[in-house]
Amino acid sequence: MRYSKYTIFIKVVELESFSKTADFYKYSQSAITQIVKSLEAELQMTLLKRSHAGVCLTSDGEQILPYIRELAMAEEKMWEKAGEITGMDRGLIRIGVFSSIACHYLPGVMKEFRKLYPGIDFELHTGDYSKIEQWIAEGLVDFGFLIRPVRTDYDTIDIMTDEMLAVLPEKHPMTEKTEIPLKAFEDESVILLQEGGNQEIEEHFKKNKIAPHISYYSGDDYAVMSMVENELGIGILSELVMKRCDYHIVTRSLKPCLHREIVIAVKNEKNASVAVKKFLQFVREEKFLIYYPVQV
Repeated sequence: MRYSKYTIFIKVVELESFSKTADFYKYSQSAITQIVKSLEAELQMTLLKRSHAGVCLTSDGEQILPYIRELAMAEEKMWEKAGEITGMDRGLIRIGVFSSIACHYLPGVMKEFRKLYPGIDFELHTGDYSKIEQWIAEGLVDFGFLIRPVRTDYDTIDIMTDEMLAVLPEKHPMTEKTEIPLKAFEDESVILLQEGGNQEIEEHFKKNKIAPHISYYSGDDYAVMSMVENELGIGILSELVMKRCDYHIVTRSLKPCLHREIVIAVKNEKNASVAVKKFLQFVREEKFLIYYPVQV
């Protein structure tokens, strides 16, 4: 895969580090440093400030960064068009994704897509919903997976409806129930994903006037499972995450139930690269949509 100096510079800014960027692209650190110095020499300005804490943009760099982003996108489209003309499908697709989709949905789609387009590569950016929405707005990713509702000015593809489930230790008394009332979360120690990863859950509590007794937050789905298994409390996780579960825990539906509607969100599909358009069309056509409208 060929990476432009503009793309590499943007990655240095994102990671705030020459060494992390070198690891990301599997280049030497000296090569990354030389690429940035070459760009600074070409523009006749200092773009980055270096310190022991890392690197950050200078005031000149902040002003020039939007134009570097435009150049990176234009160059990628140029190479894609050249590949299209010569019959060689190539390109890079940058996707903003949260952990459950990254682990349990996207790899299978990517595997099938690459059978048709082996020259198209992927770059996954993992974060919570708010970060992904920000990345889409700033053009740091080509599209992202989000939960409805999303901005009305985004193009969207409905991907799946995912039920949120109560997660209990195996020997918990409430495992005898088929549904767990939300009211129970006021009396139990509750384990939730960190803010930004549990937006729909907190809104569900608020809508039903429930004040849960939250004892723990975790940034990882599997950490929540492990904590529940060790009887530190009860949690709420998505059905998608629970498809692969090696922990001694039990799931039950919530009452009232809660579903999240997962979509792909694109800032403007018409202006997307050839590679992105091919991927989105592939998702639509190849039965990777598992969407059922939620009954309200």
